[in-house]
Amino acid sequence: MKKAKINVIIGALIVIAACLYYYVSIPAFNIHSIGTWWFLIGAAFTVSLLALARGMLQENRKIELRKGLALVDIHMGKLAKFGFLVTGLLLLILLIGSILSSPIVNAKKYQQLMEVQERNFTTDISQVDYNTIPILDKNSAALLGDRKMGSMVDMVSQFEVSEDYSQINVNNRPVRVSPLVYASPIKWLTNQKDGIPAYIKIDMATQDTECVKLKESIKYSKGEYLNRNIYRHLRFRYPTYIFTEQIFFEIDDDGTPFWICPVKKFNIGLFGGVTVGNVVICNAVTGDCVDYDIEDVPQWVDKVFQAELLMNLYDYNGTLKHGYFNSILGQKDCLRTTNGYNYIALDDDVWVYSGVTSVSGDQSNVGFVLMNQRTMETRFYKIEGATEESAMSSAEGQVQNLGYQATFPLLLNISGEPTYFMALKDGAGLVKMYAMVNIQKYQWVATGDSIRDCEKAYSQLLKTNGIRVGTSEGSKTAVGKIANLMPVNLEGTTHIYFSLEGKDDIFDIDLSNTDLLDIIKYSAGDSIRISYQEGETPVRVTEIKE
Repeated sequence: MKKAKINVIIGALIVIAACLYYYVSIPAFNIHSIGTWWFLIGAAFTVSLLALARGMLQENRKIELRKGLALVDIHMGKLAKFGFLVTGLLLLILLIGSILSSPIVNAKKYQQLMEVQERNFTTDISQVDYNTIPILDKNSAALLGDRKMGSMVDMVSQFEVSEDYSQINVNNRPVRVSPLVYASPIKWLTNQKDGIPAYIKIDMATQDTECVKLKESIKYSKGEYLNRNIYRHLRFRYPTYIFTEQIFFEIDDDGTPFWICPVKKFNIGLFGGVTVGNVVICNAVTGDCVDYDIEDVPQWVDKVFQAELLMNLYDYNGTLKHGYFNSILGQKDCLRTTNGYNYIALDDDVWVYSGVTSVSGDQSNVGFVLMNQRTMETRFYKIEGATEESAMSSAEGQVQNLGYQATFPLLLNISGEPTYFMALKDGAGLVKMYAMVNIQKYQWVATGDSIRDCEKAYSQLLKTNGIRVGTSEGSKTAVGKIANLMPVNLEGTTHIYFSLEGKDDIFDIDLSNTDLLDIIKYSAGDSIRISYQEGETPVRVTEIKE
């Protein structure tokens, strides 16, 4: 009877330990999860050790019922042997499964995980709209967010800003959003009943920072410790789903906060060929979850595929064209993404941008790639030029006396010229200047204290080198009578605003552009023919035609 009680106690302790392990580590019950396999291996090994220890303990005890003890020893010995056998078998399956899922034996399948289209740069990337250029990187956004939080005296002692700072599009504006988190476990205890009252929203073009207070607080977040922790909430709702390492905080067009939670899809063997198969969207306020297939994800969602995942998939596509061993040894036709990425707003989606270079590590790009974070659509543009790091060094060289550091560049279309645009930051991380570097001729560098000043200097640089400024394949033509003209001074430069009869658009001519000075010959009622670039407000005129 005593032995039976001891066995029951041991069994209960094992069950309790397993439940605690599950609650803390929340592994998925899925054969594709390496965590699940290690859990099974650990459980089998632990049972084996306990059985072995139990048998040894009974063997050393001197009591009268020797035959009964011998029988116990035999049972425990068999259980221990069986447990070690199961442990070894599980380890063998894990090892073989890992090898059979690797690029070594599946190079062709890995290479085909991502479909890449070759496209035309000037057709896809329209002439730049300076009102929507995201001029801040994540670190600069974090500085603004912390500064804004410091001014919120009613919340700063209880909450901090999370490090998420997801870049998304909201109503066609590039913004970064990040929820607040509890400042400490004690602050969680005193505030968790009411939840998190706000999130930070930063306009990436204007640097306007807002602490958005919610009517109903965020109850499900990464900062919770118990059942309302977003990862634990998802696990209890979807015990077999393997979520990606990073889930994304987003807001919809109405400002409602959500967690975008991609679910891994394993396309090759047990553990290989990871993409995203479906997405769980969780309302951060109510905890309500909706599961979408990847092709049915709502349009307002911007981030489904993690940037690093997209980069890895493109690297597989670029390096495994002639097999795995060629990617290591001969490296014929092997291409990879460069060391970094940035985000571009295009077609109301967020695209990951990176240069493409050879694996030999030279200082030139053979082109660049755009990867849609919602759909995984991938576009390659064949444009030879400098790598981003070379362009950053070139820009820093222009202001080396100031010691500014360049951010990872954005890709812009300026007068049909592929151009790197980057901010220049001081030692405190504050943006002080801007730089533009021609991708194909990276010795062409222009800087300015404002974006407009930088663009003017760059346009003049293009003119000096024989490139016609203000025209691109995306330009449109308008003809009509001038309804009215009005001079406006912007940042020390005179502009002429005018409208055409029968059109609602306001057109803008920058008089610092000498090619447009003919506008001074025109008056209200005169007919005029112009080229302009869509997408800006007011509409920027690029050419006055005879």
